[in-house]
Amino acid sequence: MWIGWIEFDILLGDVHSLKGKRSVIRPLLAELKRRFDVSVAEVGDHDQYRRTKVGVGMVAADRGHLVEVLDAVDRFVAGRPEIELLSARQRELHSED
Repeated sequence: MWIGWIEFDILLGDVHSLKGKRSVIRPLLAELKRRFDVSVAEVGDHDQYRRTKVGVGMVAADRGHLVEVLDAVDRFVAGRPEIELLSARQRELHSED
């Protein structure tokens, strides 16, 4: 079994409140879940309205599928015009590691 995750450090565009932040982040999280069938959550910078950290995780039977999906998630997030992706860190582990 392979376990993988990717953590995004994101700068939000024209956002001036936590309510505005939610209006950008909630649709992004919902679309990631729907499109890629992954677990996703806002995992950091909860009190800052222009920054956030988003974590995406999944479990797969083989590493190839895991990397393929996480790479697709990375491209999807990087291509979103309403956000600026500052960094992305990806990791894969085998259950026997």
